[in-house]
Amino acid sequence: MFKKILVPIDFEQDGSWERALEAAFALARANEAELHIMHVIRSTPAMVAQYLPKDYATTAEAQTFATLKEKVAGHGIGESEAKLLVRHGEVYPEILDAAKDLGADLIVLGAHRPEVTDYLLGTTAARVARHAKCSVFLVRH
Repeated sequence: MFKKILVPIDFEQDGSWERALEAAFALARANEAELHIMHVIRSTPAMVAQYLPKDYATTAEAQTFATLKEKVAGHGIGESEAKLLVRHGEVYPEILDAAKDLGADLIVLGAHRPEVTDYLLGTTAARVARHAKCSVFLVRH
């Protein structure tokens, strides 16, 4: 049924993605689908970026990739079972762009209980679900 599954994870919200990763891994195995696990490094405001070292982006990406690899391995997913991806920018557009670039037919997202500010602005999960061109599976923690 599914050929390519994308799972975005946010290191700051551990509880929100762990069940989503487990669900995506089970779906990937059941469907013999490619599993892509990604993390988005949020854009650094220009005012802050000017004070960072010149190699900050490269170093941040390498550290993020290592952290992503560690978290995935901690859930029993080997390197041959998933492809890891690190992107830079605003979270929900990067998720949508990655899904498009990969040709993903399913995005599996962790969802948390909305906070007061989420009712005004919307959560990342809600934005992805509204704008994705493929199926979106939301997993509550």
